[in-house]
Amino acid sequence: MTAMPDEKWFEEMEARIPKGSVRTRFAPSPTGYMHVGNLRTALYTWLIARHEGGTFILRIEDTDQGRLVEGAQEVIYKTMKECGLDHDEGPDVGGPVGPYIQTERRDLYGKYAERLIARGHAYRCFCEKAESEEDSGEFNRGDDPCRSLSAAEADAMAAEGKPFVVRQKIPHEGETVFHDEIFGDIRVENSTLDDQVLMKRDGLPTYNFANVIDDHLMGITHVVRGSEYLSSAPKYNLLYEGFGWEIPKYVHCSPVMRDQQHKMSKRHGDPSYEDLIANGYLTDAVLNYVALLGWSPGGEQEIYSLDELKDIFRISGISKSPAIFDIEKLRYFNAAYIRAMEPAAFAAVAEPYIRQAVKNPAYDAGEIAALLQQRTEVLTEIPEKLDFFDELPEYDTALFTHKKSKSDAASSAEVLQQVLPLFEGMEAWTEENILAVLGELTERMGVKTAKVMWPVRIAAAGKAVTPGGAVEICHILGRDETLRRIRIALEKLANA
Repeated sequence: MTAMPDEKWFEEMEARIPKGSVRTRFAPSPTGYMHVGNLRTALYTWLIARHEGGTFILRIEDTDQGRLVEGAQEVIYKTMKECGLDHDEGPDVGGPVGPYIQTERRDLYGKYAERLIARGHAYRCFCEKAESEEDSGEFNRGDDPCRSLSAAEADAMAAEGKPFVVRQKIPHEGETVFHDEIFGDIRVENSTLDDQVLMKRDGLPTYNFANVIDDHLMGITHVVRGSEYLSSAPKYNLLYEGFGWEIPKYVHCSPVMRDQQHKMSKRHGDPSYEDLIANGYLTDAVLNYVALLGWSPGGEQEIYSLDELKDIFRISGISKSPAIFDIEKLRYFNAAYIRAMEPAAFAAVAEPYIRQAVKNPAYDAGEIAALLQQRTEVLTEIPEKLDFFDELPEYDTALFTHKKSKSDAASSAEVLQQVLPLFEGMEAWTEENILAVLGELTERMGVKTAKVMWPVRIAAAGKAVTPGGAVEICHILGRDETLRRIRIALEKLANA
């Protein structure tokens, strides 16, 4: 165990701590993906800091070496950047209270453990305990003889090289009261709390110790985390009190659930942020929906930009009740965002999906995107809507029979026979000209528009459901391909 520095060292550490403004932190473990609950914590933490004009810090908590995934830190940076959750301090940008990666701070924790021992709020435990017991803190305080060792006895055993952990010394009597911004005051009998492990035999801190030390030394004013940590909050309080430190504001958020009984879990196939993006959801829609998972701004409005959320976010709007993740509701948000996009912006995000189905560079991706924007809910739907562009699918002439447009095989053949020479004789192949020619034919035949448009669209696409109508599809296909497809349709109808 590290020797305890003199008082001056601790005073210098205190002097580094920024004071006077809101400071929040997002402190993920680098496990390889960002699950929805984690993203919500990051978002709420960022919103609190930005709403109050404070500082948002990114800290990487990597002391649990068994959970580390290679490249996971880059996933965190990438996700935060994509979501617009910029941090003011962190491993990649520095700051006044670094380092911002826990394993780079490992020398600090032993010093503070020794200080806590000296202040009578922790002790060395030399008992043989399994690693799992060390991590979980599961042991009977009353059965541990190390709690009552004198300082001289414990120092002597440590000097002999006997391995030990450092445990928190929880008072036997009384109760601990802590305040949470969402759940209010919570009282816990000290007799129900265990002497949790603070420092493991390998010299690394447990999560429960490291996050308290780091939150204090980084000047964190609001600690946002999941409500599963409510049960640990009294022990955190006692650590702050043991050091004589000011206790930050606690904001414990209820979990995001898959259904009424089950929390969302990557192990059970629930989507992470990365999965949602890969499945065709827009980052802005995901953020908007995640913001409303357990928080309400009041009123009827549901669609908010990040800047709007920053202006209206209040901790008081966070609910005590668990939130259920509804993929259909997210789909609704995504569709609303897609339809509200500038056409050029939608074309840019849609083009990779368009090109999965439309390989022919002669077909303009921007024109195709214009057909899709009001008909798309998630981007991954796009390729299946466009499979007819590169190659006319095999189709049955039964498609030409359509009750609503009063079309059948005979009427469709008649329309297409008249359309063919009109299209052949057009001067310029524009949407306006195509529409005008088909409109004139409708008037001449004395029929409703649908009776002309339906067979032209079936001939052009070979499908009953398409993005866009006959005019747009024919224009994108071009004159030669449209004429070729109409001739194929006429041949099919003649042979039916």
